[in-house]
Amino acid sequence: MTVEQSYAYCRRVARSRAKNFYYSFLLLSAQQRKAMCAIYAFMRYCDDLSDEPGATRAAIDRWHAELDDALEGRFSGHPVWPAFHHTVRRFGIPREYFSEMIEGVASDLEPRQLETFDQLYRYCYQVASVVGLTIIHIFGFDTPRALPLAEKCGVAFQLTNILRDLREDAERGRLYLPAEDLRRFCVNPEDLCAGRRTEGFLQLMRFEGARARAYYTEAMPLLDLVHRRSRRSLWALISIYSELLERIERANYDVFTRRVRLSALEKSWIVVRALVA
Repeated sequence: MTVEQSYAYCRRVARSRAKNFYYSFLLLSAQQRKAMCAIYAFMRYCDDLSDEPGATRAAIDRWHAELDDALEGRFSGHPVWPAFHHTVRRFGIPREYFSEMIEGVASDLEPRQLETFDQLYRYCYQVASVVGLTIIHIFGFDTPRALPLAEKCGVAFQLTNILRDLREDAERGRLYLPAEDLRRFCVNPEDLCAGRRTEGFLQLMRFEGARARAYYTEAMPLLDLVHRRSRRSLWALISIYSELLERIERANYDVFTRRVRLSALEKSWIVVRALVA
């Protein structure tokens, strides 16, 4: 498979699967857009390896081995690798980010309860912050001060996802909200599985929502640190996710009766606002 054929495959994956990310891609240059699709296609496949029925550690380990080979220019039959390898080399993306992500999704194979926020932060770093750290290499930046801000941005996005997907994750045996926080607000894991919006649950969600909001605020200076040509894309991405959090808050944290989301029209409007800002 040629590099261009591989990029075409990655673009198809991003168009069909990147419900929030793809809108921000539209504001980038053609080469940046191709690179973002390549990175997304890699990460989408990583995620699928832990979410699909019958997922195994062996399959993830094989993917990790293929990653190591691909970074050296040796490609298996998967169509993502030529474009992925080209993107990593072109934009100088540190390879350790990809190993971190694979280890993060591997941790989802077994049902678990995180005990502390430090453990949750580590998980958010592996599955989301490394995404932020990767894509700012595509956006471009000139100061290392951008790196911790991209990390915080990823944590904000992942905390938002966790609040949105609370019930589905609980039904899979994945309780990401720290046990120390559940105890603090007298919330039982069974309440989450059953979708019970107790007063304790509402207090818990307000606390976690404020925590996510604080990370968005801390990450905002990143907009001035990425290259100017990329700022509209980053602004749109942050706006989509922060609006999702606001929608959860406006729904009084009812994430049980329906999935909180933005429509395609609403996300398109954010892109338009980015263009005219």
